[in-house]
Amino acid sequence: MMFAGRMPGLLLAACAALVAWLAHLAVPLVPLLTAAVALGIVVGQVPALRTALTGSLAPGLRVASRQLLRIGIVLLGLKLSLVDIAELGWVSIVTTIGVVVLTFVGTIGLGRAFGLRGHQPILVASGFSICGASAIGAMGAAVRARDEEQAVPVALVTLCGTIAIAVLPALWHPLGLSATGFGHWVGAGVHDVGQVIATAQIAGTTALAVAVVVKLTRVLMLAPMVAITVAVERRRATDATSPRPAIVPLFVAGFLAAVVLNSLVPLPEWLLVGADWLQTALLAMALFALGASIRFAELASTGWRALVVGLTSWALIAVLAYGAVLLG
Repeated sequence: MMFAGRMPGLLLAACAALVAWLAHLAVPLVPLLTAAVALGIVVGQVPALRTALTGSLAPGLRVASRQLLRIGIVLLGLKLSLVDIAELGWVSIVTTIGVVVLTFVGTIGLGRAFGLRGHQPILVASGFSICGASAIGAMGAAVRARDEEQAVPVALVTLCGTIAIAVLPALWHPLGLSATGFGHWVGAGVHDVGQVIATAQIAGTTALAVAVVVKLTRVLMLAPMVAITVAVERRRATDATSPRPAIVPLFVAGFLAAVVLNSLVPLPEWLLVGADWLQTALLAMALFALGASIRFAELASTGWRALVVGLTSWALIAVLAYGAVLLG
């Protein structure tokens, strides 16, 4: 009976993932996961669907935004190879890590200064500094943030990442970057992996290859940033009666195990391709569910603060990433 109650929401999320995939096929510049979030946001604003979204569809959407997202994050680790990251060189690795940490800390401080509530400063920081909406979902699961707290950060990181697809290529030549330098800048400064690919491919295959490896280096930072953040949150917790989150959540440990496995064991191509398809499908379902929880009307009173924080964080990581390229 419990499974049957979850089926309507899961089926909706699956259908939405399929629609997002078709939209990506029709317009390749639109990343699949970005399309999934955007579709969820649109669905969440339709008054006729609100009753169903908070009623019969809610159990399945909740499973999609939590359990399926965690499985997708674990499978994301199979995209990472420590060997590929090591080939960047220590200067690029150190500067990329520095960009992530500075953007993360700076965005949290800015969010608190602007009065963002609850876990929102941490979630915005995760999305802009690490890997977009996927990082928001992972961090939200780790610190046990409510879906409502994740709504604004998901919307912001989707908006800014989509704008970056048009803005960064326009700045490529005025900033005097080579194709390789542009790829590095995109990988270090754009949020979602799909958005990185859509932006960097304009400069050619070399730029795209560099951008993807730099971006995946940032994705690897997801595990330590989650662990450190959860440790800090545990120390700050004042309610001794409520269970505190594990310092290294199980799905983060699984993500790290997948990275190590892919780095040390020559996995067959069919397995990697299948895992990539499954990971993309699960994350598309999860991000659609998160997008569907967004209500613009309810966010109007405080949304401007989050918008300022998000845009400032976007500018911060773009500047820091450009500095990292010059140092490299």
